[in-house]
Amino acid sequence: MLADNTQTQMRKGILEYCILTIISRGEIYASDIIGELKEARLLIVEGTLYPLLTRLKNNGLLVYNWQESTSGPPRKYYELSESGKEVLLRLDQTWQDLAYAVQTTISKRDLSSQKKD
Repeated sequence: MLADNTQTQMRKGILEYCILTIISRGEIYASDIIGELKEARLLIVEGTLYPLLTRLKNNGLLVYNWQESTSGPPRKYYELSESGKEVLLRLDQTWQDLAYAVQTTISKRDLSSQKKD
């Protein structure tokens, strides 16, 4: 269905931004990223997250370090690189611009609907 495809594309489009935003708060483990995204109702599975984290790292936006775990093998914790912080600032501005554009468009639709009533 067209609406389903559009919804999927919209979610994919903001996923990277949301992940960078989560990581910007400090070092974080991948499963904690998944937990935050699920809490925000932006569902994601490990099979989607890990390739995306690898791509962000390969693009120089993330760095990681290994930390010992009391409950198993060492864990990889991610944080933003300096380039990642710069990209996130640009994405913040883009998001603000897009949110304004969408909200403006929606409010005009809502006003138009009220006039017809």
